[in-house]
Amino acid sequence: MLRQGRTTPAQERALADFLPLYGIPFSDGILNFNNVFRRTAPVVLEIGSGMGETTAEIAAAHPGTDFIAVEVHGPGVGSLLRRIHDQGIANLRVIRHDAVEVLERMIPDGALAGIHLFFPDPWPKKRHHKRRLVQPPFAALAARKLAPGGYLHAATDWADYFDQMEGVFSAEPLLKKNLERKTRPTTKFERRGIGLGNPVRDLLFTRR
Repeated sequence: MLRQGRTTPAQERALADFLPLYGIPFSDGILNFNNVFRRTAPVVLEIGSGMGETTAEIAAAHPGTDFIAVEVHGPGVGSLLRRIHDQGIANLRVIRHDAVEVLERMIPDGALAGIHLFFPDPWPKKRHHKRRLVQPPFAALAARKLAPGGYLHAATDWADYFDQMEGVFSAEPLLKKNLERKTRPTTKFERRGIGLGNPVRDLLFTRR
C-alpha cells in the first residue's frame, strides 16, 4: 500500500540523483543477482525498509552479503538512498515498489538467503486485519523464494499480529520454526513500540 508523506528537499534530491545509481527498476523480468551486485554472494531481501537506518546498518555490518530493500514510501526510499551514498554501502540496492509484486515477478524461486520483515503495518483495527501482509498466500510465496536453509526473520510489537504471523508461518509446509535468536539493530518502530509499552517479539523460520 503506497503511503504518502512529506518528502523533504534532501530526500527529493536523493531520489533524483541516487535512484538511478542504487535503485533497481521494477520489471517483469527475473533479476540476475550477480549482474546487479557484480559478484556472487548470498542475497537477503528486506520488505518495508522504512527510513532505512536499520537496513543500512545491517548491510554495512555484513559486507559479504548483498541486500535488496523493497519500500514504496518516497521519503523512506530517498533517505535510504542518501545513506547508501554517504556511507559508501556497496552491497545494498533499493526497489521502490510493492513487495508482493517484486517477489512474484522479479525474485527467482529458491534464490534468497533470507527475508527480513521488521514491523510491518499492523492494521490494528479488527476490520482491517485482512489488509495485513502476513497471510497464507504471502507465507507460501516467501517460502518459495527462499533457498533451502534460508531464513525468514519477522518482528512486531503488536501481540495479536505476532500470534497471526506465528500461526501463518507455522502452517506453511516449506517453513519450520527456528528457536535460535537472530540479532538485529533496534529500529525506529521498535523504539516507538517500547515507548508505548508494547512488547517487541521476533520470529525466525527456516526453509525446509
